[in-house]
Amino acid sequence: FCTPCLQECLKPKKPVCGVCRSTLSPGSRALDLEKQIETTETTCNGCNKKMYLSKMRSHAASCSKYQNYIMEGVKAVTKEPLHNTRNFPNRFTFPCPYCSEKNLDQEGLVEHCKTLHSMDAKQVVCPICASMPWGDPNYRSANFMEHLQRRHRFSYDTFVVCDYDADEDDMMAQVLMRSLRDK
Repeated sequence: FCTPCLQECLKPKKPVCGVCRSTLSPGSRALDLEKQIETTETTCNGCNKKMYLSKMRSHAASCSKYQNYIMEGVKAVTKEPLHNTRNFPNRFTFPCPYCSEKNLDQEGLVEHCKTLHSMDAKQVVCPICASMPWGDPNYRSANFMEHLQRRHRFSYDTFVVCDYDADEDDMMAQVLMRSLRDK
């Protein structure tokens, strides 16, 4: 996670998990995750040295080949011409389908609707789904609040590197295959 995202999750008003957004209790550590980080091997993309994930951060800070690898990536990205942003849908901020509130991130839209529109039964189009390639911008959800709670409690890109050109069934099949491999 990047620092701004972690800081958002750890705000004093409501510290939450960066993945599932459930409330964190003070002092509880994810021991199973720590163990997994200590026992999972990876390879440095710079020097190809094998090591445990727990050692990767300190290795990356001192590995000149890794730093060159990162700089090459930065150069490649910055040399590309800027794409016409009008061709790409905004999948980061959304308008409230009930009122004039705009520029809500996914979590903000869920909280906003839960707080201000929980009793509104008007059928509306989900702005999050409408921004996705597989989303129907004309489909009106019969129960938008239920839809938000079931489908948008987390962001897709938190868990997977999104291929927005793949359809939802293909993505679900890939996730299921990965989950079977991981067990």
